[in-house]
Amino acid sequence: MADSSATNSGLSKTLMPVPDPHPDVFDVEWPLRMADVDRDARLRFDGAARHIQDVGQDQLRQLGYEDVHPAWIVRRTMIDLVKPIEGPEILRLRRWCSGTSNRWCEMRVRIDGRKGGLIESEAFWIHFSRETQGPSRISEDFLAGLRRTTEVDRLRWKAYLKAGSREDAEQVRRFPVRVTDIDLYDHMNNSVYWSVVEDYLETAPELLKEPLRVTIEHDSAVALTDDLEILLHTYPAASTDKFGAELADRTVRTLTYAVGGDVKAVAALFPL
Repeated sequence: MADSSATNSGLSKTLMPVPDPHPDVFDVEWPLRMADVDRDARLRFDGAARHIQDVGQDQLRQLGYEDVHPAWIVRRTMIDLVKPIEGPEILRLRRWCSGTSNRWCEMRVRIDGRKGGLIESEAFWIHFSRETQGPSRISEDFLAGLRRTTEVDRLRWKAYLKAGSREDAEQVRRFPVRVTDIDLYDHMNNSVYWSVVEDYLETAPELLKEPLRVTIEHDSAVALTDDLEILLHTYPAASTDKFGAELADRTVRTLTYAVGGDVKAVAALFPL
């Protein structure tokens, strides 16, 4: 894969390769647990999302910034299932920065299994102030550390996805929000959005037979009392230039997370 400075942008972007060896790549190992695998022992997308969150928190703690920068909101997560990771397994997780700005950053996480399974990911994280309830500046010393693994220092937010409409949805399905889905920010945790993806993959298992990219963009939070619905749309090859010319040769499926007329998030799935 190309270096991040030469990476294309958009839904088909090439993810920055791991700068290994590099002293600023956070590198840890831990076991794959039973709660994160499906009936075939595959590490699920929601399980991978939890690992991505956990390794981020561990890195903050190791660097000594967990109290300085405790609050982060994910705006977009892109996960590539390159080769399924199947248990029992020991996971190696490497995390590093692939782009920065004063108030947000993109963080890469690569998850390797010892048996050859591989998941790549990149997440757009916004540093959040609980006092102002908005984006907040990242401290200069912490930002300097992030920049040691990337040349991208003027990262801008640009949405890759647009919601599908209720009127032409192939399917509209309710997704009950449970008490256990709600985190300390009083909204549905990021990993739960990925369980919606797993629900869909149960109906489309053929997508797991080849490398698959899934991207979720968040517009606003889902609360416990929300009546959440999932809208399914399928865009066949030759009709998918709306996602970028590079994807015009393949089918793209979208899942729109909606509460009434409000769009909360959008997911896109397509083969790599």
